Amino acid sequence: MTESTPVPRHLLLARRHDVLFVTLNRPDTRNALAPEVVTELTQAICLAKSDAGVRAVVLRGAQGFFCAGGNVGNFQARLDADAGANDPVAARNREFGHFMQRLSALPVPVIAVVEGAAMGGGMGLACAADLVLATADAKFALSETSLGIIPAQIAPFVVARLGPRAALRLGLFGERVSGDAAVALGLVDALAADSDALDTLLAQWLTRLCACAPGANRALKPLLRRCGHGRDNESELLDEASRLFAACMRSEGAEGIAAFREKRPAAWRRSFEAEAVRP
Repeated sequence: MTESTPVPRHLLLARRHDVLFVTLNRPDTRNALAPEVVTELTQAICLAKSDAGVRAVVLRGAQGFFCAGGNVGNFQARLDADAGANDPVAARNREFGHFMQRLSALPVPVIAVVEGAAMGGGMGLACAADLVLATADAKFALSETSLGIIPAQIAPFVVARLGPRAALRLGLFGERVSGDAAVALGLVDALAADSDALDTLLAQWLTRLCACAPGANRALKPLLRRCGHGRDNESELLDEASRLFAACMRSEGAEGIAAFREKRPAAWRRSFEAEAVRP
């Protein structure tokens, strides 16, 4: 955090061991994604991207509830406006998509920590993360079609995480999943029995993460994303990968190899305790 960083009204921001903890803090709306919340989330993500010292982002919801999705209370005002040539409903929806693209493209690992429920856009946030941890009773659902709308801007990210068949099943039938079913679908990576155990689980994963060099992670994540898209020329991609490898070798690689030979922790290694990860 810097003096120039805007002070958020709807988020809690904390930085520990260079991990940025971003907590949705609108419990009166079950942390719904109102436009002002999305604006602050965008600012937080831009901060994480521009600050080379940030090693990861942890997304969570305050008071034991991840995110209820879009704020339905804001929909009527948009419907009352004339659609015209530039439909304000489409424009506002697309603004959320721009945020989702920024979140997905963030070069540092993103961890979603889900308690309570991740509904609609909240489930989209989880799908855009690189790791999803959840309590066994946390619920996930694409609830939009039950309201007569569609999960428009989160659709590519849901499909990328779950595959088209599972996305169709959840989207067309409004099914709610939790626990082992969410793990089987690939929606959740690891489960915890309750919130206390979830804190312990998050601390364990952050400790694993911080055994890895932060610069190497920033180089690897965009590379792996390019591999998955299948649009790059393979030879050009491997040429770029060789240049990234050399850059890493000449920076953090020297320390990593020295630490391995000397049987000591690398300089970037950090450990987390459960108390340090709570909102």
